[in-house]
Amino acid sequence: MSIRGAVMVPHPPLIIPEVGRGQEVGISATIAAYEKAAHHVAKLCPDTVVVTTPHSVMYADYFHISPGREAEGDFGKFGAKEVRIKAKYDIELRSQLCSLLDRDGFMAGTRGERDSRLDHATMIPLYFLEKQQVRYRILRIGLSGQTLEAHYRLGEYISKAADILGRNVVMIASGDLSHKLLEAGPYGYQKEGPEYDKRVMQAMGTGNFGDLLDFPDDFCEKAAECGHRSFVIMAGAFDGTSVNSKRLSYEGPFGVGYGICTYETVGKDNTRRFLNQYEEMQRQKLEHKKASEDAYVRLARKALETYVRTGKMLVIPDDLPEELRSKRAGVFVSLKMHGRLRGCIGTILPVTDSVAEEIADNAVSAGGRDPRFTPVKEEELDQLVYSVDVLGETEEIASPEELDVKEYGVIVSKGRKRGLLLPNLEGVDTVEEQISIAMQKAGIDETETGVKLERFRVIRHK
Repeated sequence: MSIRGAVMVPHPPLIIPEVGRGQEVGISATIAAYEKAAHHVAKLCPDTVVVTTPHSVMYADYFHISPGREAEGDFGKFGAKEVRIKAKYDIELRSQLCSLLDRDGFMAGTRGERDSRLDHATMIPLYFLEKQQVRYRILRIGLSGQTLEAHYRLGEYISKAADILGRNVVMIASGDLSHKLLEAGPYGYQKEGPEYDKRVMQAMGTGNFGDLLDFPDDFCEKAAECGHRSFVIMAGAFDGTSVNSKRLSYEGPFGVGYGICTYETVGKDNTRRFLNQYEEMQRQKLEHKKASEDAYVRLARKALETYVRTGKMLVIPDDLPEELRSKRAGVFVSLKMHGRLRGCIGTILPVTDSVAEEIADNAVSAGGRDPRFTPVKEEELDQLVYSVDVLGETEEIASPEELDVKEYGVIVSKGRKRGLLLPNLEGVDTVEEQISIAMQKAGIDETETGVKLERFRVIRHK
């Protein structure tokens, strides 16, 4: 096993004395733990240190692996230009990794570099490691907007590449925790902040990496974390491997959580195939959900599956409930995959002769014509979760006080601009957020006056 161990570390610039200028004493426990973590890395005698960083270039659908022979950077933007870090890249390991990724069509590689300089999330752990006087090369890998599952798989690829070359590799998962721990902190307070930190430190401190996959995007966003995907890549590198894990420290005196843990490989352990276990659990949940779908959702699923597999629109079945065949209404069809929105298209007012036709048309549009997403592929069909919202009549209201984010959807309009947001959506907790998002969708500036508000109820089928 070429992955010898790993560390989970934060990257607050003020931890560097020339930057902190005394403020670093406020995180003295983190500094002491960082020095222990650096000693742990040095003790493992790595040929290569793989750093996963949230502050390299990040793309929505692509993992960037830093190219070139070497790179350097300094802390100039933090007022300490004299502190410089330089590192050489492991060209052979990078080439082997990219070869595996290219072979499988995995969206990662060395294209798209915007700045060759080392970022601070990479330099800070290397700053502590340099004190250990150990020789090594690095591989710097950025994060992506792809799923947590994709990040885990990238870790698996790193492990495979290291095994092929026989490299001794140590992972450095660089990432701060929540930035929303204190009202007086620079980013304010959100209740999800402390909850996120508690859950992550439990998972990382015990080495129970499978728990990292069960963090919804909206929860992570509200917690304002920056390192979760970095930790998941590290977890993937340990797939099927037993590790000794140690929690060294956690503190957040400035409103941002800093956690440090160390890991050392023990041996193979097939009970720790966390991604396989998670995907099987999700598959079982989805099968259970499919079995309980009502006629509305089954029709949406059948319509999209028919179109993707045959290129033809579904012929509306005759055995549907009467309300689907005889009523007319606006309908929205939403698709999710792995907890993320995969498409959503709808009509405020009916444009077909029945709710059934409205559902079928909008299901096909949600899967293939939502401009925010690529068309759904056949291999994705079994992973989709559908919801169908049948809209009631709209009514004009005089003020936001007549809205309820859970009960009513909202339509905002001014002139020809019009935007709609459905009720009871994950991550939309206030009327102000609901109206703001609807105005963004309409292209209406929030400072504009004379904006018309309408509300409506929906019957949600899922």
